[in-house]
Amino acid sequence: MTNSKTITDAPVHEAPGIFNSKTRPQSADDEISNFEKVNYLEVTRHQHDQRVDNFLLNRLKGLPKPHIYKMIRSDEIRVNNKRCKAHDRLHREDVVRIAPVKLATRDKPIISTEFAKSLLARVVYEDDGLIVLNKPSGIAVHGGSGLDFGVIEAMREVTNKKYLELIHRIDKDTSGLLMISKKRSTLKSLQQHLIDRTIQKHYLCLIKGQPAMNEQRIDAPLLRYTVASGERRVKVDPQDSQAKESQTDIVVHGRFMVASQPVSLVEAKPLTGRTHQIRVHLAHIGHAILGDNKYNVHDKSGVHRLCLHAWRLDIPGYEPIIAPLPEDVAALLPADVELPKV
Repeated sequence: MTNSKTITDAPVHEAPGIFNSKTRPQSADDEISNFEKVNYLEVTRHQHDQRVDNFLLNRLKGLPKPHIYKMIRSDEIRVNNKRCKAHDRLHREDVVRIAPVKLATRDKPIISTEFAKSLLARVVYEDDGLIVLNKPSGIAVHGGSGLDFGVIEAMREVTNKKYLELIHRIDKDTSGLLMISKKRSTLKSLQQHLIDRTIQKHYLCLIKGQPAMNEQRIDAPLLRYTVASGERRVKVDPQDSQAKESQTDIVVHGRFMVASQPVSLVEAKPLTGRTHQIRVHLAHIGHAILGDNKYNVHDKSGVHRLCLHAWRLDIPGYEPIIAPLPEDVAALLPADVELPKV
């Protein structure tokens, strides 16, 4: 496709026919091969109802988010030859025009076959629309912020599927269950369940100290902020109107010692889905998670990984999905401490 292709005015969501009979836009399922020219992408069923900004973020890897939003504001992105906004929804057969852009990195990341296959071996559930992966600690769920790739890029590579999308995210240093959709309908359905809070996530974690109560609800509003280095953080701040209501239920399943320090095995069930919610809530009540280099900086346990594991998913219409506790965390438990029953 060259820049000589013409496009005529057409109302939004009336994409068919806007190109002449000799030219067609590129399918949005395919990767863009040349970012330094104008690209026209035709929305398929896989991107139907996706926001414009999310559509672009998936296709302009290496370009900072602020630059993408600037492109939208400055009319460098058009939908069916019309101006658009970041939150506009795309429809099947819409045509998205992307002005020439120089990406910070255009080279496709090199993903080792061994690493990609190791992720396949960690799939704990799969059907025609859903993959649930037991993500290892230390691996980001997606590329960006200096990372060439993450779990989702590696899974696309090893499965050779044009459509795989993250249903949700977990922190890089958190291990455990990660949901990936294989089709748009599954993505929309499970994300709606997350919005409606009808999916229950269960996390297992090792925390410093030993709570007085076996069960309690932590109800403390959370506020996101940025430190001087530009890193994102979260804190409890009931005075700030921008803080979002947040609740986490915790159950203590064992009390013991690690490196002569009192420690507890806790099951945490977030009732809301805020960034770093479990980590900040536990630190707030004086029982920060072992190995947490953000919210437990004076950790004396000697543990060198975040002891937070997404252990169980209860999804409407599915049997409970479980990811076994990682060996390095399980090794810290005394023989008489039992994990929760499924």
